[in-house]
Amino acid sequence: MEKHIVIGIEGLVGAGKTSICRELLDIIPNTKLLNGGNLYRSIVYTYMKKGDKIKDLEAKGKSLDIYELMNALGIEIKFENKESFFYVDGEKLSEEALQSKESSLAVSKVGGSANNESLFKFARGLIDNLKKDSNVIIAGRSIMKIYPDTDYHFFITADLEERVKRKCTQYENKEEYEAVKENIIERDALQEKAGFYDLDPKSIVIDVTDCKSVKESTEKVLEKIKL
Repeated sequence: MEKHIVIGIEGLVGAGKTSICRELLDIIPNTKLLNGGNLYRSIVYTYMKKGDKIKDLEAKGKSLDIYELMNALGIEIKFENKESFFYVDGEKLSEEALQSKESSLAVSKVGGSANNESLFKFARGLIDNLKKDSNVIIAGRSIMKIYPDTDYHFFITADLEERVKRKCTQYENKEEYEAVKENIIERDALQEKAGFYDLDPKSIVIDVTDCKSVKESTEKVLEKIKL
């Protein structure tokens, strides 16, 4: 039986994690991408879209079971073209909405205080099922807690100014540079406080500050993977 591998990609806000994952998806045969970051965003975004206040979720702290909230909101996961997408009431949630400054900051606020254990258990089962038939790339946070048997765990870094520039490009320069910078600094502080920037003994740190393209960043990661 063919042995399939699990690759985890996480790192600093705006370092290009998702872009690297998608590039790897086109390079490594028979691979699927589980975008755990967008799964979490889909929960928080859908909650906010209903008109509810994010501070109400924050206030619940550990009494908030994020997996129960996912089910209550009716969020579904579907794989299309090897990648996970998220639906509510039959409508696909757009990448632009999930990756917006507002959604991203809200996730940083909620993710570190909520009870994520049931969601992690759900994700673990999903990864196990995917691994039966394909290699798996996971993008997200706390990957080594979710799936300790990850074969390769990468933590992507870049300096602040480079990350701000990349985020501005992602937002098609519709957001002011200083506003994006402030958002990243705030999210960095929240992520670090929550322990999302803690490294595991398995973690391989990849600095992509000087990389001129996603392809260059991806090549740095590929150098560490034995296929």
